[in-house]
Amino acid sequence: IPSPINLTHIASLPPTSPSNTSTLRLRDILNDPLIRECWQFNYLIDVDFLMRQFDEDVRGLVRVKVVHGSWKREAENRVRIDEACTRYPNVEPIVAYMPEPFGTHHSKMMVLVRHDGFAQVVIHTANMIPGDWANMCQAVWRSPLLPLLEGGQQDGGAGVGEPRGIGKRFKRDLLAYLKEYGVKKTGPLVAQLERYDFGAVRARLIASVPSKQKVNGARDGERTRWGWLGLRDVLGEVPLSGGEGKGKGEDGGRPQIVTQISSVASLGQTDKWLKEVFFASLAPEGTTKPAFSIIFPTPDEIRRSLNGYGSGGSIHMKTQSAAQQKQLQYLRPYLCQWAGDADGAATTTTKREAGRRRAAPHIKTYIRFATEAMDTIDWAMVTSANLSTQAWGAAANANGEVRICSWEIGVVVWPDLFVDAGKAAMVPCFRTDTPDAATSADAAADAITLVGFRMPYDLPLTRYKPEDVPWCATARHSEPDWLGQTWDLE
Repeated sequence: IPSPINLTHIASLPPTSPSNTSTLRLRDILNDPLIRECWQFNYLIDVDFLMRQFDEDVRGLVRVKVVHGSWKREAENRVRIDEACTRYPNVEPIVAYMPEPFGTHHSKMMVLVRHDGFAQVVIHTANMIPGDWANMCQAVWRSPLLPLLEGGQQDGGAGVGEPRGIGKRFKRDLLAYLKEYGVKKTGPLVAQLERYDFGAVRARLIASVPSKQKVNGARDGERTRWGWLGLRDVLGEVPLSGGEGKGKGEDGGRPQIVTQISSVASLGQTDKWLKEVFFASLAPEGTTKPAFSIIFPTPDEIRRSLNGYGSGGSIHMKTQSAAQQKQLQYLRPYLCQWAGDADGAATTTTKREAGRRRAAPHIKTYIRFATEAMDTIDWAMVTSANLSTQAWGAAANANGEVRICSWEIGVVVWPDLFVDAGKAAMVPCFRTDTPDAATSADAAADAITLVGFRMPYDLPLTRYKPEDVPWCATARHSEPDWLGQTWDLE
């Protein structure tokens, strides 16, 4: 079974390059004359760029809703969006409610409603601007085409534990998320999506909305929870392989959870939130204790990326103040390089190459590998959410409330979602969306269905060397990149 997520096409690599196999351009998603309505949820939106992606015959007819969080009238993003919308009578801007001063409308989602009676949900990691869809590494999850419910029926009887029940749960969570915008803003979309059958969806939704939730409030089965609470609820239901690895000795070693993000915010003076809140939500109690890693690019990797320093403006970790240095010290044991191919990098083992070393990462993935060999995956998440308390929620306060500042959205997938019966395993795929023939043959012999997961980074991981530091966009970088540019702060 091919990977449920795609990587985006890299413009500076040849279209025939193996690294561009099975990749998506934005036009591949939007250039369909059957699209009649398109809802775009994002942080940065270039309306002219967006409109160029539609089929030219219907470009002026598609009803486009642009949902963003730039609520200040003088905000540059809002001024650009509002000005562009005056040139497209079929485009309407919608400003999300932003109650938190440190929150952002960071979700990246499209909902497409079609003339042929189908709808589609697309959840991804890219801003709606040209640079994000050119040479940055990004990921896209697309739902199947969702049919209308027959005869006006309501979603019927599959239990939430059955494969079809997963689609019902996804629909419930998606509609709960959309309702948080308010009926005046997204009510028409909610009313339309109520009429569609989500039974074919094979993913769980993980989202954040600006909110305060009780830690001991309603559990997941009763209503949708946001941020790390929702993440903990969902991952607590995922069957884990337990760390046993066939053919890897008596046991495959500890499971590995790899966080790969494009931004790390202020997490606190100590590692309390990171370990006791976030890592704890990724690894529910009672399961084999995993090892954790965090992939984040170094200045050298930004310099050598396709856009050089130009890639660095959308990748953030502040490391200059004393507090930021303190945070870096507790993060350092987890840190791994993005490309892992710097001069002097250890090459004792053969790398499985993903073909994205030079494409700087704007993608965000969180993956639990079953063993140290990292050749099977227990679950994988693609999301807009970076490593921050604003995105995932702070630790519970004295009243037992978790405060979330931002809008975020993502999906979690795991192997059992893709089979109605029998065994399934998910395996990392490199430069392809489907498991290789040798792995597939072994699985067939064991009557296991293999599900691919397209990898954005090489394996095994490369740990930071003592002299390595994370890329910091607020620091000056005088060493020229491969294009001869320097990074000078204004």
